[in-house]
Amino acid sequence: MAKHDTIVIGASAGGVQALTTLVKDLPANLPAAVFLVLHIRADSPSLLPAILSRESRLPVEHAVDGQEITQGRIYVALPDHHLLIERQRMRLVHGPKENLHRPSIDALFRSAARWAGPRTIGVILTGARDDGAAGMRAIKQRGGIAIVQDPHEAPFPSMPLSVLQSLKVDYTLPLREIAPLLDRLSRQPAEEEGRYPVPENLEIETRIAQQEMEADELIASIDEIGKISKLTCPDCHGALWEVNDEDMLRFRCHVGHAYSADSLNDGQHQMLETALWSAVRALEEQVILSRRIVETARRSNHTRAVRMFERRAQEAEAHSTAIRQLLLRGEKGDIAEPPPEDRDEVGIS
Repeated sequence: MAKHDTIVIGASAGGVQALTTLVKDLPANLPAAVFLVLHIRADSPSLLPAILSRESRLPVEHAVDGQEITQGRIYVALPDHHLLIERQRMRLVHGPKENLHRPSIDALFRSAARWAGPRTIGVILTGARDDGAAGMRAIKQRGGIAIVQDPHEAPFPSMPLSVLQSLKVDYTLPLREIAPLLDRLSRQPAEEEGRYPVPENLEIETRIAQQEMEADELIASIDEIGKISKLTCPDCHGALWEVNDEDMLRFRCHVGHAYSADSLNDGQHQMLETALWSAVRALEEQVILSRRIVETARRSNHTRAVRMFERRAQEAEAHSTAIRQLLLRGEKGDIAEPPPEDRDEVGIS
């Protein structure tokens, strides 16, 4: 009889320490494969396998696209790539971000639910926002087990809390109790997969993450699982579809970007902030140009042009100052300077 041989774990802020603590207590003979997603900058080298290897009795390595899954190993998602499970192999896909992240916890959990079904154990640890909540619901739909770190002890409780608010989990535990539980559960029989058929939405969203659809098929698939909304995607600025999900407000665009309500709100905030800083730069450039025109007009005694462009410079400067002050008073308290041109996650978020 099949056992719980697929363990997927997601973490974000505070995750390095939490994962180090967890893997330290996993036994060397664990009869399951462990897959980890930690949110990290796309351009950062991932040192997580080396960090975890110092404490783990199990081999820890980066996942490799197409590699066959082996029990008793820990596989870590690469930066800027979704880690997916497909049958008995791993996939690494540079697909659209989900919840503003690549790798995405939801993408991993959903693929595990699709291909491992009741054999899957999902674990959500400390982290900001709510990546992993939708993926954990997919695991439960397929008869898997849901485990959440006790949010009272998590340095960043948002991710555990979002799962607890979205579904009935099987276990909510302090961090040090999770590894012994995983060891016990991995040796217990899983329920029969036939009792938990793959929902159509899960099948479609798993295929979207794999990025193997042609454009027409992708758009048709998005139409199947949702209805078009009046909102636009913060990443590609295309239309967003509201996913048919009675329990959770979620969105997808025709490219494949996916959002929970919280991550969409944050994405729109970032998009607005970027647009406002662009407006500040454009206004300040207008001030510089107008003043240069004033200097030239004065030398030529064009008094009318001097008055007109002095007024334009003053108006542009006033607008620039007003927008800059608004940005610097940002509600989140994290706006201090214009964002870089190619903005991405900043460090481990």
